[in-house]
Amino acid sequence: MVNRLILRILFYFKMSIKSFLSVFLARHVVRKNLVWKNNAVLCQQKMMRKLVMRAKNTDFGLDHSFSKIKTYNDFKKNIPLRDYEGLKPYINKIIAGKSGVLWPNKPIYFCKTSGTTSGSKFIPITKESMPFHLKAAKDAILTYILESKNTNIVNGKMIFLQGSPVLKRTGNILTGRLSGIVAHHIPFYLKKNRLPSYKTNCIDDWESKVDAIVEETINKKMSVISGIPPWVQMYFEKLQKKSGKLIGDLFPDFDLFIFGGVNYEPYKNTFEKLIGRKVDGLELYPASEGFIAYQDSQKEKGMLLCVNHGVFYEFIDVNDFFDKSPKRVDLSGVKTGVNYVIILNTNAGLWGYCIGDTVRFVSKDPYRIIVTGRIKHFTSAFGEHVIAEEVERSLKETLLIYPAEIKELHVAPQVNPEKGLPYHEWFIEFEKKPDDLEGFKNSLDVCLQNNNSYYRDLVSGGVLRELKITCVGKNGFIKFMKEAGKLGGQNKVPRLANDREIAEKINLYRE
Repeated sequence: MVNRLILRILFYFKMSIKSFLSVFLARHVVRKNLVWKNNAVLCQQKMMRKLVMRAKNTDFGLDHSFSKIKTYNDFKKNIPLRDYEGLKPYINKIIAGKSGVLWPNKPIYFCKTSGTTSGSKFIPITKESMPFHLKAAKDAILTYILESKNTNIVNGKMIFLQGSPVLKRTGNILTGRLSGIVAHHIPFYLKKNRLPSYKTNCIDDWESKVDAIVEETINKKMSVISGIPPWVQMYFEKLQKKSGKLIGDLFPDFDLFIFGGVNYEPYKNTFEKLIGRKVDGLELYPASEGFIAYQDSQKEKGMLLCVNHGVFYEFIDVNDFFDKSPKRVDLSGVKTGVNYVIILNTNAGLWGYCIGDTVRFVSKDPYRIIVTGRIKHFTSAFGEHVIAEEVERSLKETLLIYPAEIKELHVAPQVNPEKGLPYHEWFIEFEKKPDDLEGFKNSLDVCLQNNNSYYRDLVSGGVLRELKITCVGKNGFIKFMKEAGKLGGQNKVPRLANDREIAEKINLYRE
């Protein structure tokens, strides 16, 4: 009897040691992070001074008199705002082999991203900044484990749909996509559970890669799946087609979906249908320039701003951004409910750098944000300035009245229609259309008017007519992205545009 009990205890211990250790580590990490979580403004003030002191003898630091910066007002006076074009002369020096340009050491990587006006961008990652790309993601998962008590996720397989880890060189610096770079730094204790294999991860063609991932994972005990929602949806659809099963039945241990890059809400209904049940979601806000925020609670709205992760943040009210001298504030000056353009200063050597994202604070105790869109992704041909958050909120409200499943969408103005007044054209690829498409359209327009008073005034004033929905054929957006050479990885379809460039291309795939 005693021996049998001992065997049971030993068996239980063997099966649960990972779970036990995950809770122990989670408790330690969450307690440790409370220091900066509860003292965010002070941490940011220290971060500003630390970054300036570290880089004062670099080319950039000498050019901008870092040695004279003592206060945040000095900081703003000496360091102008810039986009990649403003940073490019310094990047070119680094590519040419010079050290101490933006940061005391050369970058260990360039993260290659696709620019619109600049072509490819080469964002530096340094030995100081690299660890935070991993730390924040790890802390997000551990925080989830402690709050949810769901330790089962550490016992199953985890898949991360990401870019290729194959790196090239720019000058003498290793270069690749962020997710591909991060793949080289996965902790040893996760490698055994992590999928796909390195060989599969190196496949360039996205559709072939997803097919290979399906083959590798279809019979595995998956517990965590991570990626940008549209590409994970493609993976799920291929799995379902091959197995004939719901994802939740195929992977009964699948409990956590980790996502970022785009708003999950428009995909949520489709995901739940594919999975067959609800699973917890964990939102991350990683960027090539730094890991900005992560969801630290399943109960609270927004993502916790990473204030102790090598980044000093500044914020500009969206309404002021295009002014000649827009007002910049640090964390101590932000307000909840205001849309801000986020500006980064980092331990990778970015200074006054605008990444183009807009955020809104939903809490200041602690500081939590939501991503509201892109400063360059809006529809404002008539001064209405409709942003992604308003589009997605209007869509969510309409779906409560007219249930449907939406795969992807894009909104653009039609300024010169063949007849009648101008309008906003919504290109929508439905997974399942609403029973009453006309009612859906009318409700969507009303919701958008309620969410944007400028748009409402233009419609009621007879400047614009109600929006138009153009239905895109099955996989139309995938075909568009493939044609543009941006299928998969970290690429996303822009939700809004202020011209017809994308709209005319998507229009080729209309029903």
